[in-house]
Amino acid sequence: MNHSSLEEYFEALSRIINGKPIRTDKGAKITKNLVSLEAGRGKGSIKKSRPIFEKLILAINEAQKNQELKANKEDKLTRANDSVKNLRLALDAALARELSLLYELYEVKRKLSALTGEKVIPFRPNAKSHLSDR
Repeated sequence: MNHSSLEEYFEALSRIINGKPIRTDKGAKITKNLVSLEAGRGKGSIKKSRPIFEKLILAINEAQKNQELKANKEDKLTRANDSVKNLRLALDAALARELSLLYELYEVKRKLSALTGEKVIPFRPNAKSHLSDR
């Protein structure tokens, strides 16, 4: 194998890494077969047994690791965003329940005020009036 064909493999790997493949699908898992196909060669043309491919195989393995790390980071970010969304929904639901209960309490106190004849409806009793009721 001549030096120019090896360069074609490296160029193919570079295109794949940069997300601009010509012959293969964008975003596909980086493998030796994918690099072979992107370089216009047949599947399995990159062989471990051939010393000329040693550096290429190391570069492919490194690209695979980087691709997996990137995918893991994106997955973590997606999970974190989903978690934030769920927490916001739970907070909104809790605030809605709180507001509903406050409104219900206000209505009960208003009805109680009408029954007892008090003119002021204490929404929150202060410490003095609360203690004097005992």
